[in-house]
Amino acid sequence: MFEFQITSKNNRARTGIFTTPHGDLVTPVFAPVGTQATVKTLTPEHLKEINATLVLSNTYHLYLRPGDELVRDMGGLHKFMGWHRPMLTDSGGFQVFSLAQTRKIDDDGVTFKSHIDGSTHRFTPEKSIAIQENLGADIIMAFDECSDPNDHAYSRIAMERTHRWAERSLKAQTRRDQALFAIVQGGVNPDLRAKSAQFIASFGTPGIAIGGLSVGETKEEMHATLDVVTPLLPEDKPRYLMGVGTPEDLINGVARGVDIFDCVLPTRLARHHSAFAPEGRLNLMNAAFARDARPIDETCDCYTCRTFTRAYIRHLIVAKELLAGTLLSIHNLRALIRLMEQIRGYIADGTFESRVPELLNQWANNAKRNAADQHKK
Repeated sequence: MFEFQITSKNNRARTGIFTTPHGDLVTPVFAPVGTQATVKTLTPEHLKEINATLVLSNTYHLYLRPGDELVRDMGGLHKFMGWHRPMLTDSGGFQVFSLAQTRKIDDDGVTFKSHIDGSTHRFTPEKSIAIQENLGADIIMAFDECSDPNDHAYSRIAMERTHRWAERSLKAQTRRDQALFAIVQGGVNPDLRAKSAQFIASFGTPGIAIGGLSVGETKEEMHATLDVVTPLLPEDKPRYLMGVGTPEDLINGVARGVDIFDCVLPTRLARHHSAFAPEGRLNLMNAAFARDARPIDETCDCYTCRTFTRAYIRHLIVAKELLAGTLLSIHNLRALIRLMEQIRGYIADGTFESRVPELLNQWANNAKRNAADQHKK
């Protein structure tokens, strides 16, 4: 059911097809994040129009609200949110990591307080898998512990606990129509990462996730970690880099053999009036765009760029109209999905490796705010 077929390679970069119960995923692929069973401001039709093929939802948030049993009783996530293409749920481990002031970790699991009402809850590997089975996504994650990458001593403890929790997660799984990915941890310590990659690969899960990156380490440390990890993972399994999704991260990740990415960045930027553009990230709140008759990106084929000007979108922002967030989210997500389509084409024709410098240069200014962001309104 979860066959992964590599269709082309260019050095470590590869294209592939991962078969799931809700359709094939053509990789490398970027997944929009629908934390609470919705990609913020967008409908499933919007997502289809921009050619999104995979959406991620969040175990922690959906467990707290509306409750995983309710989602199960409503027919599962796909039916509940009206999205009938592949879906992925995380384990809740990262959210628990982010609740440092309100949680307690032990070898059996994690006790934490809800960010909604302060009530106390407990996640174990078995509980995380049970919740994800109720939610019903095509791809689910083993419960893991994400640690501070700069705390090398604790990274070992968290890695070893992640390994034990992976074993328990696999034993707890009862549904065979869900692909359970185990997760590589180990901070930015090369020895720990190599040990974790080899241990996690030994389970033979349908795919493998790489966690604990983009949580405070430098870009150089992220790249060095991927350089250690991906060569140790099986060729015939998709590799998922969790929570990473700036344009340059996608390019660098694919170059190092990663197949699946997700990130909240495109929609978060949209809610803060920012858009990916050829000249660099734009803050469309700026007065410089008040009479700008150009689309955000003249090369972009999204609905926003085909239909509206920068001036109109700025007007919506200033007027506090909700449509601004929708139009910017459509564009930002389509920009990354188009980038992945372009990358897949370059891998297929054997030119991706030679084009990496060009692609990184093209997207370099989107890593930070454009100089226009410094203008006053």
